[in-house]
Amino acid sequence: MKSIRQSVILPAKPVLVYAALMDSAKHSAFTGGKAVISRIPGGKFTAFDGWATGKNLELVESKKIVQAWRASDWPDGVFSKVVFQLTAAGKNTKLTFVQTGVPEEFAKDIASGWKEFYWSPLKKFLRSTAI
Repeated sequence: MKSIRQSVILPAKPVLVYAALMDSAKHSAFTGGKAVISRIPGGKFTAFDGWATGKNLELVESKKIVQAWRASDWPDGVFSKVVFQLTAAGKNTKLTFVQTGVPEEFAKDIASGWKEFYWSPLKKFLRSTAI
């Protein structure tokens, strides 16, 4: 199993970043794939039209999201753990991301996927919607 660590500066305050990640409509808008996301600990989520699924382990409004996360092409029953840590950086947010327990054969694609399908479109989305 592999771990992925990434950080990115996003052009919005943590409350807006948290909302984009945890609101089904906003998440769907910036990723381009349907997302259904529970906003309670223990609640389930799906993203990218069901390609990613899991459940919320810990939620701290505007600060932290911890989820059990898996991709549909992973072996049955295999979940990774993802942590999105949000820290205010002036008018921006520093998002620190850690994903542990990624099956080795998928780690490289998953790591590039976060950058291509999450951080880049999230930056564009926040620039176009943030006040």
